[in-house]
Amino acid sequence: MSTCDIGLIGLAVMGENLVLNMESRGFRVAVFNRTTSVVEAFEAGRGQGKNFVFAKTLADFVAALKRPRRAQIMVKAGAPVDAVIEQLIPLLEPGDVIIDGGNSLWTDTQRREKALKEKGIHFFGVGVSGGEEGALKGPSIMPGGSAEGWKSLAPIYTKIAAVAEGEPCCRYMGPDGAGHYVKMAHNGIEYGDMQLICESYAILKAALNPSADEFHRIFGDWNKGELDSFLIEITTNIFAKKDPETGLPIVDLILDKAGQKGTGKWTVGHASEMGVPLSVIAGAVEARILSSLKDERVSASTVLKGPSPAPYSGDRVKLIEAVRDALYASKIISYAQGMVQLGKASELYNWHLNFEDIASIWRGGCIIRARFLNHITEAYKKNPALKNLVLDPFFAEILQRTQANWRTAVQTAIEYGVAVPGFSAALSYFDSYRSARLPANLLQAQRDYFGAHTYERTDKPAGEFFHTEWFG
Repeated sequence: MSTCDIGLIGLAVMGENLVLNMESRGFRVAVFNRTTSVVEAFEAGRGQGKNFVFAKTLADFVAALKRPRRAQIMVKAGAPVDAVIEQLIPLLEPGDVIIDGGNSLWTDTQRREKALKEKGIHFFGVGVSGGEEGALKGPSIMPGGSAEGWKSLAPIYTKIAAVAEGEPCCRYMGPDGAGHYVKMAHNGIEYGDMQLICESYAILKAALNPSADEFHRIFGDWNKGELDSFLIEITTNIFAKKDPETGLPIVDLILDKAGQKGTGKWTVGHASEMGVPLSVIAGAVEARILSSLKDERVSASTVLKGPSPAPYSGDRVKLIEAVRDALYASKIISYAQGMVQLGKASELYNWHLNFEDIASIWRGGCIIRARFLNHITEAYKKNPALKNLVLDPFFAEILQRTQANWRTAVQTAIEYGVAVPGFSAALSYFDSYRSARLPANLLQAQRDYFGAHTYERTDKPAGEFFHTEWFG
């Protein structure tokens, strides 16, 4: 009997937590997994006694869904998503909705949406952020697909999403791949945030060598002010955790070799294709790649030597304040770059993204949720056509106020031989963007010299191009 409001395929951790979230908000949910034993384990465990239909076949799964049927896929991105879609198509009919809730490449979503549209089936690429806890208690949700299909999904997704300032952290992003693109940009910003926090830690570690307990207090204090965010909060908690085996701070025992799943690379790659500077996130991606070269780095450390500065003799409190300001200013630059990328993609694909909506749904549930997203929301509410976030008066004032400390933090990193690709990239972007004249005039002369690429002149109308015979 067709009694389920929605169904979900793929009972890994995120899928399982999402259906528990849906059921807890009053929805009857059909669940299916390719491996039947996974469904049976869920039925006997966390799903026991709850309002689920535990389907053993895909046909039973579809039969359990109310019309128009809503089937969400939570499997690994790529070919597995295509495989599930192909199995679903013969069982569905026009007006039904297929949702991909994984981290799929937006161009795959565009391709799938176009193919299913020809069959009368709505396809949605839905970005879901918040990790395991967010999926269970309320994530940030970024849906992309047809406006008509969204009417069918809105009553469910707006109810299971996190809530910030009394509003659900879920808005319709736009057609075809818009939702997955916004989620990709979110993940890129997440890369930047995490790298900037790590650079703050690295500078203070090199110059002041605080204990883990001191770091716990430093980040705890930061989380009470302008930097209040989920990532600062969990960083604070990380420094308090001791290893039960050795009694040492667990953070000091973790191998310095970072992993990544690819969304950061996608973000940087497409920004480059569109001609959008994304230097902070690019630096974060490269930092992870460099960290993975652990054996090479250990070997190089015996050959290549950095500076040997004297122990820090300055004011500890002032340096901590400088690093905090550098973190805040660099964070603003990273978000500004991410929003510029979203704007460029919106123009490219005719998505008409609403930046106020995007910032507002990132205020709760997701990994990058932070207090200052309220100010980003306000900035785009005041000026939906804002060209760059750094031009908003609120953020421009912060960058001006923190600039001296920002430079101090970067200078300290250089003095102590600490790599800060995020801080330095953010500062270079700030210095470049605020410059009325850059040394690109020399670069254009070089290009014209070796390749006759021509150049424009400052004393001639824009759009007129010139070439010099350099070999005269």
